[in-house]
Amino acid sequence: MDRKETENARRRALTILQKANIVITDEEYKKMEITDFGLNNINKIGLEIVVYINTKRVCAKELVLFPLQICPQHKHPPIKNSPGKEETFRLAWEKVYLYVPGDKTSNLRVNIPEEFKNKFSVFNETTLKPGDQYTIYPDTWHWFQAGKEGAIISEFSTRSTDENDIFYDKKIIRVIDIHS
Repeated sequence: MDRKETENARRRALTILQKANIVITDEEYKKMEITDFGLNNINKIGLEIVVYINTKRVCAKELVLFPLQICPQHKHPPIKNSPGKEETFRLAWEKVYLYVPGDKTSNLRVNIPEEFKNKFSVFNETTLKPGDQYTIYPDTWHWFQAGKEGAIISEFSTRSTDENDIFYDKKIIRVIDIHS
């Protein structure tokens, strides 16, 4: 992604946050992480992240998703003396389809683009609507997709070390460089 694409995504994410009446500061806007996971297809696979706090013990974020955008399958592995990140998602706006290990849900609501169909292995579906919460324990495969309007997930977790995430798709790059 280049700077223009990144700034465009940042503005789109801000519009979604404003629709949900979630206020972020100018500093949070400037620091908003925009990632296409190195796949150069942010409208299909990507994530926009506002980090409120990330200390040695706790983390709070807003995860903004564009319409039908997917955060790819990943897990938060043990790191040194930590069992890995434990996170609770609370849906703040619209709808998200969350996928975790377990029996495959019949009549899945997911809409995976054809070029990414073989990049996922867990299909136990939970639909999150505003106010719904779901806790994902350390080292658990998971992924999620926004509904047709996009979505905002408020994430509360132990320390975030997302740069250490393990992705099912080995081509994914978690931390990307912005090209000028």
